[in-house]
Amino acid sequence: MYERYILPHLINCACGSPQIMKLRSQIVPKCSGRVLEVGAGSAINLQFYDPKSVEFVWGLEPSIGMRNKAKSNVAQSGIDWRWLDLPGEQIPLDDESVDTVLLTFTLCTIVDTRTALAQMRRVLKPNGKLLFCEHGLSADLNVQKWQNRINPLWSRLAGGCQLNRSIDLLISDAGFQINELSKINVPKMPSFAGFVYMGEASVL
Repeated sequence: MYERYILPHLINCACGSPQIMKLRSQIVPKCSGRVLEVGAGSAINLQFYDPKSVEFVWGLEPSIGMRNKAKSNVAQSGIDWRWLDLPGEQIPLDDESVDTVLLTFTLCTIVDTRTALAQMRRVLKPNGKLLFCEHGLSADLNVQKWQNRINPLWSRLAGGCQLNRSIDLLISDAGFQINELSKINVPKMPSFAGFVYMGEASVL
């Protein structure tokens, strides 16, 4: 019951705060062509897609609770939305079939990030782009200490969310070239969860 009903509501609230929505509004409109949104959640990003630039969106989301929560957002949107209900480690799409892969606050919860990113790289076209907006390991050493201390309990309560992942290293180690990168301390958010990596990468 917690994972199906309570946790999706908590995650949606946390990932839908005004500060986070502002970041989403900056990264999502950069999507174009055939888009794969990994960890689509409640389809909260739908409002920010540019219908003139996007052909359609594959929304990959394994959580039944989150897909149920997304129904109203999908119904109200004019974007062609197609659900994929497998985990990020199993993307059921052809090689080089995606123009844009979008990651917003999802790498923190994927168990096997190496396999998942390899799958994203496989389906992304050679001239495609990986757009990301993810919270992770802080640049502040004192905050890092707290992130490491809190992480075991936090991950159990927050659906497997990991506070201390180096997002840029995960992406570059998976065979992507990071072309744009901003590291941001999001205002009015707890420092242990408010350090955000945002940018764009391409296949090496």
